[in-house]
Amino acid sequence: MEQHTDFLIIGSGISGLSFALKVARLGRVTLVTKKRRLDSATNLAQGGIAAVLSPEDSFAAHIADTLNAGAGLCHEDVVRMVVETGPERVRELMDLGVDFQRTAPAGALLDLGREGGHSARRIAHAFDRTGKSIEESLLKKAAADPAITILENHLAVDLLIASKAQGEATPPSEAASKEFPLERPAGPPFRDRCLGAYVLDRESGKVESWTAKVTVLCTGGAGKVYLYTTNPDIATGDGIAMAYRAGARIANLEFVQFHPTCLYHPKVKNFLISEAVRGEGGRLIDRRGRAFMTKYDPRGDLATRDTVARAIDLEMKASGDDCVFLDISQQPAEFLKKRFPTIYQTCLGLGIDITREPIPVVPAAHYMCGGVLTDLMGRTDLENLYALGETACTGLHGANRLASNSLLEAVVFAHQAWQQCQADWPGLADWQPPPIRPWLADRAEPIDEAVLISHNWDQLRRLMWNYVGIVRSEKRLNLIREQLGPLLAEVDRHYRDYLLTADLVELRNIALVAQLIVHCALSRKESRGLHYISDYPLPDDRNWKKDTIISRI
Repeated sequence: MEQHTDFLIIGSGISGLSFALKVARLGRVTLVTKKRRLDSATNLAQGGIAAVLSPEDSFAAHIADTLNAGAGLCHEDVVRMVVETGPERVRELMDLGVDFQRTAPAGALLDLGREGGHSARRIAHAFDRTGKSIEESLLKKAAADPAITILENHLAVDLLIASKAQGEATPPSEAASKEFPLERPAGPPFRDRCLGAYVLDRESGKVESWTAKVTVLCTGGAGKVYLYTTNPDIATGDGIAMAYRAGARIANLEFVQFHPTCLYHPKVKNFLISEAVRGEGGRLIDRRGRAFMTKYDPRGDLATRDTVARAIDLEMKASGDDCVFLDISQQPAEFLKKRFPTIYQTCLGLGIDITREPIPVVPAAHYMCGGVLTDLMGRTDLENLYALGETACTGLHGANRLASNSLLEAVVFAHQAWQQCQADWPGLADWQPPPIRPWLADRAEPIDEAVLISHNWDQLRRLMWNYVGIVRSEKRLNLIREQLGPLLAEVDRHYRDYLLTADLVELRNIALVAQLIVHCALSRKESRGLHYISDYPLPDDRNWKKDTIISRI
């Protein structure tokens, strides 16, 4: 069955919803989300959104902090644009009903937090549930807009590409690393045109063809490629995988950010302890109570996430301990209960009173700094295909994301993409898609052994955790590249032999993203930002102060 909409948005996080609310002024909007509409990484974001919102702060300081964290790979024009337009986007969120914490119940000033890598207090937050507050406010507005339709329990399978729809399939080739062009030309001339996407209805099991004048990928990151992650279960790299298969360029996948402080407890998975805890005075200690961060960085516990994650990894390897501890018990109990209500209640429910004792923590895969290559307007290499949020590589984060810049990037680039669509709309309004091939299942059969999927999934994630983690080596990377070959072939056979299920689609995507991460990591012969490889422990500005680009064509 073929469906049509003006704007097809794949993903229901902050970037997709922000974009949807704006382009709904132009036409019909269909927003596809894999599970429930609240299931997104945005909903789990604790810390907040970074922006210059105080007279004690400055654009120059925020720009400098971002560039410093990015270890030489941030694109300064992008950083400047995001930082300088950020405050206006934060005020838009407030107008939409996001209730950021203020210095007094009815105060005019925001209660700004500070996180690692920031030289000033600039984190607007809703205590430690900022993401949930943003997501609920945006969803409420979207649900009330008659131009917006939200399809829950729908999963995009692949993009519809003009050349393939017209019978001219683009032949795949080996991924190749290329030097990053200085001006990131993702605009015209485009490689091909995106016409929409094949979408699986999880309840009926049918695959529908959705055509659209504009398609937007905002599917979040790919944390589930690793065994331990702070990400929700939906973070399977779908947008990155679909864009790569369609011929769009992908950049910088070697830069996987591991959140330094994920709660270590057998009863809880993917619960992170916000960066803001260290911003409010939390100290990392070993099991004997000894603080250790000043051994690794003069900023101590306020160092950037890459430094802190590596320090914890080294401490754990040296001691043989399963975790380290984050201690903020020196702060008044009432302050902690008010500032971190979610963290306090969650830990207390597990028998950990953060007002009296330290929190056991370990690093976990958290954020993809790389993704689908875009320009300043969020456009990819494919005409009328945009990528927003964690799915995209905009040039803001470089080799390491500065804490709380991600939500800022999402709203700023949603606005940029809306402006571009508004400018292009006179030429798009009357466009009609060409005939689309319906999805053909051929002789595919229902998969009768779910263990085939779960086994591949578990094997893949364990390999990635053990071989492509916080500290890497060429030996381990080459070993996993060899081991991924048979595994990927088996996943491809499942995809061709069996009727599609959501689990099979996600496994296919995460297997491809794992392969691309390994390729990027092997390509970079230096250590920079989040990519630390023991064979090349120092950065090499002469040869590697550039992004890693991979493409299948």
